[in-house]
Amino acid sequence: MLGRAVAEQAVADGHDVTCVARGVAGEVPDGVAWVRADRDAPDGLAPVTDATTRWNAVVDVSRQPGQVRRAVAALEPVAEHYVFVSTGNVYAVHSGLTTDESVPLLPPLEGDVMEDMSTYGEAKVACEAAVLDGFGADRSLVARAGLIGGPGDASGRSGWWPWRFAHPVGDGGAVLAPDDPTLPMAVIDVRDLSAWLVRCADSRTSGTYDAVGDPDTLGGLLSAARDVAGHTGPLVTASATWLAEHGVQEWMGEDSLPLWISDSEWRGFGAHTGAAAVAAGLTRRPVTETLRDAAAYEETREATDPRRCGLSDGTERRLLGLLGH
Repeated sequence: MLGRAVAEQAVADGHDVTCVARGVAGEVPDGVAWVRADRDAPDGLAPVTDATTRWNAVVDVSRQPGQVRRAVAALEPVAEHYVFVSTGNVYAVHSGLTTDESVPLLPPLEGDVMEDMSTYGEAKVACEAAVLDGFGADRSLVARAGLIGGPGDASGRSGWWPWRFAHPVGDGGAVLAPDDPTLPMAVIDVRDLSAWLVRCADSRTSGTYDAVGDPDTLGGLLSAARDVAGHTGPLVTASATWLAEHGVQEWMGEDSLPLWISDSEWRGFGAHTGAAAVAAGLTRRPVTETLRDAAAYEETREATDPRRCGLSDGTERRLLGLLGH
């Protein structure tokens, strides 16, 4: 989602854009040149790193340390600036309720390959280190993205709530939600993030930033989602203990309630302010616009692209029934 949005934004801003990819995740946007390459190959970037080629900027979204290390080594002689999209998962502590880029990091992954998502944060730490070591702090930008949402959000996390409020399955339009309205949570619109990344690449902005949405709460996001959907039915809430006892997952996945985190050690994941990024030019649209467009995307999803989070209709009806709704 983000890589495509960056390419589209860069073209819209008048830049000449080249995407380097294997070509297995769909077509590149109109107006973009495509170079087929496998970044896992030792010389995978050879087509874009010959001695006569110069790049004004590189935007990299990889999560594999080996890919980033090879890219940095190959591109440093021919590229002026490197923008790396990292993640808030790099932080070792997620319990603070108002935080910034000063939070300690996880140890970097030692190998070149992240085998599974259990070491996602460590892998991104290693990627960040490779970029900073190779390009230096003055020629690089690290954007630690928060939860990215909006149109094209295949994870469903930003679209599920407004979609569910538009299609309630409980009596009288009842919808089940966690009883946790003050949980810090924010969503950064993919279009806002991509526009900022392109501007930073163009202006050679350097530094490390939390690229996150406007600070909000789960309650605030659910209220915005209800407004987007025009939902007037009951909002039926249940405690974290009750939901866990009945098999409801947090955050995402099968039979989950998206955007919700009950684990106290992760309660501050959505609490980074993003103040430094805002000072560096990040602009953030109203979350209602993000949720509205994410919901519209949910409405167009094909039957072959099942949602990756949220409660099934049957599960939600059963749980609401247990709660008397």
